[in-house]
Amino acid sequence: MRVLVFNAGSSSLKFGLFDGDRQILKGSFDRFREGGCDVAIDGHRGRAPHGDLAAAIAAVPGVLAERGHAAIDAVGHRFAHGGPDFTGPALIDEAVIAAIEAQTPLAPLHNPAMLQAMHLARSLWPDLPQVAVFDTSFHLTNPARATTYAVPAAWRAAGLRRYGFHGTSHKYVAHRAAEALGRPLTDLRIVSVHLGNGASACAVQFGASMDSSMGMTPLEGLVMGTRSGDVDPGAFGFLHRQLGLDIPAIEAALYAESGLKALAGSSDMRDVEDRAASGDPEAQLAINLYAYRARKYIGAYAAAMGGLDAVVFTGGIGENSASMRRRICDGMGFLGLMLDEDLNRAPDLTDRKAPQIQAQGSRVAVIVTETAEQLMIARELRELLARPRPVPHPVPRAIPVAVSGRHVHLTVDAVAALFGPGYRLTEAAPLRQPGNWVAAERIALEGPKGRLERVAILGPLRPRVQIEVSRTDSFALGLDAPVRDSGQLDGTPRVRLIGPAGVLDSDGLIVAARHIHTNPADAAAMGLADGDMVDVEVQGGGSRGLVFGRTLVRVSPQAVTEMHIDTDEANAAGIAGGAEGALAQDIQARPVA
Repeated sequence: MRVLVFNAGSSSLKFGLFDGDRQILKGSFDRFREGGCDVAIDGHRGRAPHGDLAAAIAAVPGVLAERGHAAIDAVGHRFAHGGPDFTGPALIDEAVIAAIEAQTPLAPLHNPAMLQAMHLARSLWPDLPQVAVFDTSFHLTNPARATTYAVPAAWRAAGLRRYGFHGTSHKYVAHRAAEALGRPLTDLRIVSVHLGNGASACAVQFGASMDSSMGMTPLEGLVMGTRSGDVDPGAFGFLHRQLGLDIPAIEAALYAESGLKALAGSSDMRDVEDRAASGDPEAQLAINLYAYRARKYIGAYAAAMGGLDAVVFTGGIGENSASMRRRICDGMGFLGLMLDEDLNRAPDLTDRKAPQIQAQGSRVAVIVTETAEQLMIARELRELLARPRPVPHPVPRAIPVAVSGRHVHLTVDAVAALFGPGYRLTEAAPLRQPGNWVAAERIALEGPKGRLERVAILGPLRPRVQIEVSRTDSFALGLDAPVRDSGQLDGTPRVRLIGPAGVLDSDGLIVAARHIHTNPADAAAMGLADGDMVDVEVQGGGSRGLVFGRTLVRVSPQAVTEMHIDTDEANAAGIAGGAEGALAQDIQARPVA
């Protein structure tokens, strides 16, 4: 499949043509002004008579035809902001366009040009499928504690929350890092550091974004070429009172007159480094501040994830500045991160290589790789179009909902510690999922704040202790249990398990992410596949009910179709005893791990 990818800005158009993962054409039109623009096609630079975005896009079919690439199969578009609803790529239709347009207030400098490019491309290729891919989608897995601002409820209801950007880049480099390390992405805790004119850091925990330095807009976080990064919001009031500046003037300056440009007079790190080397104190401060801010975020994200397996540098500065990588990594020996000076100086990035530049003995891998946002967009487009189409007449199926109370899964050694050597648990009753059972025995859980009695034990025994509680239970214990898929236990809190014959302090405390067990036949009838994320509408008691978003689908041959939620979720929906749910909307693809 040949995919044409557009990345449009107010003063530039970048595009690429991909045949599978192979890029067969790379082009850009830049610096639009009356009389023409700069053009670069496969590295050859020149001038073109295109004065705006519309003229540039209209010229693309001719560029393709001149190089024998007139035949394309689909068009992909990068969008900066998809809001809270686009959890993955979307096939463009009128409803999708309306939803994107509704996000314009959240990305007034980005989405309008991208929408214009999309409309023009649809007029040029009206018969081709066109797909929108959103920078924000990758970050919609961030938990509420990472996305919520502590501001009045009315502001939050209006849409004030953290979204994060550069998601396509962070997703690509996280996958590339996992490939380079030869490990599943779902086993890794990665900080992806995208350093360029725009800069951001992202904590990628077990394959999903869990925090990002950019917030509601691309202003928050790291120092950038012309953007400020983190600024006290009280600056708005101060600047208005002291300098008489209004909000549009302040906002414009934070976007276009801040960052490296404000500190050192240039937004180009190469210029800043040259000035610093010649003794310019302002350039030296700019470099120190830039590195400090990035180092601070890496350390914060290592703490937030409960550990760190790799740091990945990408973007123009991340890829090309050995001195900046060194400045950022220096002082991180306490995390087990050590650079190899020789490897850091000249990493080979040809052919999308992802070299490791950490020193021997470093417990944290350090990787450098070129970002490939257009390639990632092409991949996501192909994955979306290759997905099985929804069955023409899906069989309406109610999904039974089971409420999982607090329980534990034990190991052989844990049973011995709690009940005595050689003890065998008593299978009291089978559970709905074949081969699973609840034991007659009970234990207690104890944390720094409180204790939970008569906690159920589920079988069969497992290779690792897993303790599943509700969010309210975790507060009762005085512990911060993360929301995790079953089996993702690294970096989880320790809690005391108390049995009749002894105690055991173990990690593995989680709030289990809601999920649906189903079998291949039921999944096919509902148009689902293993790993899909779906919204499920569950009706509780009386007229009360909820839509549970981002519910993971697990398909296995012997499974019985059933949705599992915890007691907090059941209480929110007014569920007492059994309930049924139904798919609330079309599925969105889960990030491939």
